[in-house]
Amino acid sequence: MKAALINAALVGSGGFVGAMCRYGLSGLVQRNVALATFPYGTLAVNLLGCLLIGIAVGLVDSRQMFGPEFRLFTLIGLLGGFTTYSTFGYETFALLRDAEFLRAAANVTVHVVLGLALVWIGYAFTSR
Repeated sequence: MKAALINAALVGSGGFVGAMCRYGLSGLVQRNVALATFPYGTLAVNLLGCLLIGIAVGLVDSRQMFGPEFRLFTLIGLLGGFTTYSTFGYETFALLRDAEFLRAAANVTVHVVLGLALVWIGYAFTSR
């Protein structure tokens, strides 16, 4: 039980830091871009999150750097709070790396198409 609480605290504190970083960076980028009608702030956060998860997982996989606590705080908490898009990117990359091309394509298609459809359904359901 004690380990589960410590793990939850690591993920939660990482998530808090990640969410605050997302809020700050997204707002900063959006305020400083000339054409603010495009969501550049979200784009910047998502792309940076993908780069960071690639670096972190690359270090973990290739050099066995960092213990499970780092992974909980950084990969799940910090980057999960910063953007879950990075996890989506990494999981799709892992499928491609493992030559699971059909699964990778399905992952992208289902996330994008079904995700947009569910946003539309949720919006339609609540805005009437």
